[in-house]
Amino acid sequence: MTDTPTTGYRVLARKYRPETFADLVGQDAMVRTLKNAFEADRIAQAFIMTGIRGTGKTTTARIIAKGINCIGPDGNGGPTTEPCGVCEHCTAIMEGRHVDVLEMDAASRTGVGDIREIIDSVAYRAASARYKIYIIDEVHMLSTSAFNALLKTLEEPPEHVKFIFATTEIRKVPVTVLSRCQRFDLRRIEPEVMIALMRKIAASEGADITDDALALITRAAEGSARDATSLLDQAISHGAGETTADQVRAMLGLADRGRVLDLFDLIMKGDAAGALTELGAQYAEGADPVAVLRDLAEITHWISVVKITPEAAEDPTISPDERMRGTQMAETLPMRIMSRMWQMLLKALEEVSDAPNAMMAAEMAVIRLTHVADLPSPDELLRKLQDTPPPPSSAGPAPRQGGNGTSSTSAHATSSLSATQNHPAGGQPGAGQTLALAADQALAHYPTFTHVVDLIRANRDVKLLVEVETCLRLAAYQPGRIEFVPAENAPADLAHRLGSALQRWTGNRWAVSIVNEGGADTIAETRDSADLALKTQAQEHPLVQAVMSVFPSAQILSIRTPEDLVQQASAEALPEVDEEWDPFEED
Repeated sequence: MTDTPTTGYRVLARKYRPETFADLVGQDAMVRTLKNAFEADRIAQAFIMTGIRGTGKTTTARIIAKGINCIGPDGNGGPTTEPCGVCEHCTAIMEGRHVDVLEMDAASRTGVGDIREIIDSVAYRAASARYKIYIIDEVHMLSTSAFNALLKTLEEPPEHVKFIFATTEIRKVPVTVLSRCQRFDLRRIEPEVMIALMRKIAASEGADITDDALALITRAAEGSARDATSLLDQAISHGAGETTADQVRAMLGLADRGRVLDLFDLIMKGDAAGALTELGAQYAEGADPVAVLRDLAEITHWISVVKITPEAAEDPTISPDERMRGTQMAETLPMRIMSRMWQMLLKALEEVSDAPNAMMAAEMAVIRLTHVADLPSPDELLRKLQDTPPPPSSAGPAPRQGGNGTSSTSAHATSSLSATQNHPAGGQPGAGQTLALAADQALAHYPTFTHVVDLIRANRDVKLLVEVETCLRLAAYQPGRIEFVPAENAPADLAHRLGSALQRWTGNRWAVSIVNEGGADTIAETRDSADLALKTQAQEHPLVQAVMSVFPSAQILSIRTPEDLVQQASAEALPEVDEEWDPFEED
């Protein structure tokens, strides 16, 4: 009695893995280049394959290895782009057991020691094949020292050695490595090609699956053939007969695309109650709140693209009903609303992902979206405000306030307080005159009070500088003598501290006195007076008054005059180029 060998089940992604260049789908440019290189006997010493997951990078590396080492059914063939698949080398490579084709996963073997094993074995010729081939997957994971160790061998490899690299992160591969490789960028597989491939595999498996279900699988795969094949495998098992779009949608945790469009439409109409009801119904039927918001974001993006490029509506993964509704929405919804919707959905996705209860966060996001969707646009708001009469004026204008909240003309009516620091010169007449002359010469460096303020700023006494600018109303000034009226918020020891600081910095005594009247505006009030005048003028404008009546809590934060805009534009403008200037003309 002989044992009957049993064959275990193989997943579709492995069962239908391409074994020749003819089997590769969606990579026509790369296949054409490789075929030309093989026919001209110009096979590179190193290749690097890059692209998203599941586009065939490692598979292409194995096909190249088979093509390089294939000897044909008769054992006399040479390198070919159509490996026979039956010779000893093709069979061993296909089964992953060829002694001369070594595969290494750089994600788990990243160190220089792993690369040194390759470098040490490069010197030995292939045991049985034409070439010794090293396939390094996820090569971008190698350490910097490992890349450096590989460079010399990669630049001048022995004639019997070929390197084939695969990576999803081409930007992480050093330029010194890229420059030594022939690069191939594997593209995302187009939807039409992917649907045809999935239909062919389903037919080979004897599975009955609808076109709408295939479209859902293709959209979810995002251009990855491996992902699409794995999803198809799961969908066939899930269907247990004819696999429909509803079954695939339930398998993927997606909401019905038509119902997502219904939800989108309710949000755009500002119907919060209807939108929450629809969201709750989808959730009750198993839809993931995060997936629903992602679908809303996808629809927002798709409608925006269709609005700009109408031919984008011809996507084969879109059903005719969706195409018709999306086109109608693109014609009626303004782009600014779509942009606002997109930004808010991105924020909502972050909140829902981090929230302890995803459904509650999704409901709050939908409520916000419905309220924002029906807000008037800026130009509509402007027209509405222009048509709104200004509110009736009050009994009289409010008194103009100073920079510190007090009247700019109020006097500090208190009893005379002297903080004068007068120190008459003493000593012999000759020495006194000399000292007085030296003091006058030193104080001559501070002819105005502005020079005193600059001195405080230069010595970086921030506290004193703020107090002088906001609390000191200058009454009289001459070098060495300051008289001022203190503002209401002035500290009691301001005169004393100012005099002491000036004496310390200049080496001369200063007389700093407080008086009751005659003080001018503080430096801060003078500096802010122009801005206050502009804000007062702006507040009197009818349009601004209309805005204030609609938004009572609004404040004028800043004002830019036409002169400011011209000055800003001049500062940001590029300098003009002299047309007669010759960069090669010698001086």
